[in-house]
Amino acid sequence: MQRTLGGLSLIVLAAAITGSTAQQAAAQVIVVEGDVIVRPPVRPIPRPIPARYRIHSVDVNATVRDQIASVQIAQVFQNTGSRTLEARLLFPLPEDAAIDRLTLIVDGKELPGRLMKKAEARRIYESIVRRQQDPALLEYMGQGLFQTRVFPIPPGARRRVEIRYSQLLKKDNGLVDLHLPTGTVKHSHRPIDTLNISVRIDSSSPIKTVFSPSHDVDIKRPDDHHAHGKLTLKNVFSPDDLRMFYGTKDGLVGMNLVSYRPDPKQDGYFLLLASPEVKLKKAKAVPKTVVFVIDRSGSMNGKKIEQAREALKYLVGRLGPRDTFNIVAYDTQVESFRPELQRVNDRSQKAALGFVDGLFAGGSTNIAGALTTALGMLVDKKRPNYVLFLTDGLPTVGERNEVQIAANARKANRVGARMYSFGVGFDVNSRLLDRLSRDHRGQSVYVRPNEDIEVQISKLYDRIGAPLLTKLAVNFEFDKAVRAGDPQPITRAYPRELTDLFRGEQLIWVGRYRKSGRVKVTLTGENGGDRRSFSFATSLADRSRDESHGFVEKLWALRRIGEIIDELDLNGTNQELVDELVRLSIAHGVMTPYTSFLADEDVNLAARDNTNRARVTATRKLAQASGESGFVQRRIKGRLQKASSVPAGGGGGGFAAGGFGNSGSDPTADRAVAGGSPHVVRPTVRNIGQKSFFLKERLWRDSTVTAEQEKRAIRITQYSRQYFDLAAAHRGTLAKYLAFNGPVLVNLDGKTYRIESPAGK
Repeated sequence: MQRTLGGLSLIVLAAAITGSTAQQAAAQVIVVEGDVIVRPPVRPIPRPIPARYRIHSVDVNATVRDQIASVQIAQVFQNTGSRTLEARLLFPLPEDAAIDRLTLIVDGKELPGRLMKKAEARRIYESIVRRQQDPALLEYMGQGLFQTRVFPIPPGARRRVEIRYSQLLKKDNGLVDLHLPTGTVKHSHRPIDTLNISVRIDSSSPIKTVFSPSHDVDIKRPDDHHAHGKLTLKNVFSPDDLRMFYGTKDGLVGMNLVSYRPDPKQDGYFLLLASPEVKLKKAKAVPKTVVFVIDRSGSMNGKKIEQAREALKYLVGRLGPRDTFNIVAYDTQVESFRPELQRVNDRSQKAALGFVDGLFAGGSTNIAGALTTALGMLVDKKRPNYVLFLTDGLPTVGERNEVQIAANARKANRVGARMYSFGVGFDVNSRLLDRLSRDHRGQSVYVRPNEDIEVQISKLYDRIGAPLLTKLAVNFEFDKAVRAGDPQPITRAYPRELTDLFRGEQLIWVGRYRKSGRVKVTLTGENGGDRRSFSFATSLADRSRDESHGFVEKLWALRRIGEIIDELDLNGTNQELVDELVRLSIAHGVMTPYTSFLADEDVNLAARDNTNRARVTATRKLAQASGESGFVQRRIKGRLQKASSVPAGGGGGGFAAGGFGNSGSDPTADRAVAGGSPHVVRPTVRNIGQKSFFLKERLWRDSTVTAEQEKRAIRITQYSRQYFDLAAAHRGTLAKYLAFNGPVLVNLDGKTYRIESPAGK
């Protein structure tokens, strides 16, 4: 079974010993056609032996200089069979790529390649697709090919293949768009051992926003003119093509807006990016107040308390000279480092470190008393105030009712402090922590028993340690004024409460819009007691020309689903919200613990009882405030609420319960507890481009197809002339929706198509 990469692909076609049509192995990056080199067989003739190989590594390196990308893709593959291979390699290339060089390295030797014409490329693709009955290459129809030959590859031998090309990147609304062909094969059961991606951006203008909607890329900005992105994936089956955007702006804060509106009769979707310059020239980090609240109850004994002490020492050492702080440690009793806030200096830091060294575990858990004490210390509304709260257990003394604990904390917070909660292990009341984080405009972080507390706490503090702008607000001012009585032009934007803007961090704000056209976007916030404002002119699309910004809609859907689950969790079941949850899950293929039943082949997507199932499941699961299940539910919810990347397409399973995109998290472990088995979700739900497909009655169904449209569907047989003509007419747009080894029902351009397998298949 062959698979593709969203730009490049690899096929191995090996003629059998008998001379019959070869079977095909799975892989990526290049297309390999070849023959098994053998001596004349000895009678009796053995059964055909397919070509066997594995992808050892794929390395993608891109350098972008002022909108020109230079890309190098290298693949190392190994002949794992018992027969020698001699192969012809075909390289599909990005449509707008200019080829600098194609290099095939075999035993240190470079071999030349040949660029094929589009007509010849299509003929070859059609031949391969027909012969192998695999639609994966269709999306490359009409594009150019490079061709070269490989010397015989002995059993066990490795070969390295490299391709280099340059590309002028598109720029839209101030954002440069980099699209790298890193996605794999769509059906392969063979993973890539190692996939490494490296992107370097060099810009003559200051870089402000850098964003990947497809992957959780580790992005570093050493200065305002350079950015580096790295991603490493191990034993990966189907990574998506990588997309990265970057914007260049002058000034303290750079902002970019991306909009997507496929239907002008419906609300559109927007993504606002805002990021400060790396070197603060006109503004300095705002002095802040931090109170650390640390659980030292008996359950923290051993490694937990040791890690907590080391984390506290790290945090105290990272405080700035104009900051104020305190430490509250609690078990049955509540103890403060000092009765009141302390200014940061050598003496106070040294004394605080001594206090931390004296923390030992023992006693019960007085959460209510600790929070009331900590919040009561905060008195200065002009400074940003933060509470970092760590616990590993349930409240066992003092006030133990979670609703009342939250109410008391709200009353005690007189300065609008933000609270960041750390739940360590499965014994925490995760719903209480989420309630506290929501009430106090922070976030919850959940740490598994085997995870390092110190790493998790220090990672978060490194992000929030240097606030640049606080009390953020965003305003959209349209060229055509909004008339009194008109609906609000901007709705359902997430996060609901804007976080502070920190040095080196980026605001990612998604929402919906009803009014299109030119608009002035203004971000305001406080810096050192002064109100600052930053504006830029842009536009919201009336109708999007293509799906290139379709990820904005999916990103909004992820966050909206997270908000719905949060509402159900904290306020109880609401039928309207459950209906919306099911509707969004179907439309976008987002499998949550409460809608995982949609992956069942026997479930009718249009059935009303879907919402009843979701309501019952949500009521049951969200009632579990503690334990492993409660822990997992809220960790999943938090991921959805903070989602910053979505699959670019192609991967089986798409958004599954506990994981989405390529976040690098541990979705499988969470999914098992949450009730969505990967063995159920992955084969029956797929997200490709802007569409979600569900496998029902052995037919892959586009979630947007109605019963009436299905009746009127145009029937087309796979691998027929009509099939290839349709794919060629729509280029890659249609082809990616046909990449199923089986029948598919899909809506496209106002028509419904039913693509059926050839007779007897």
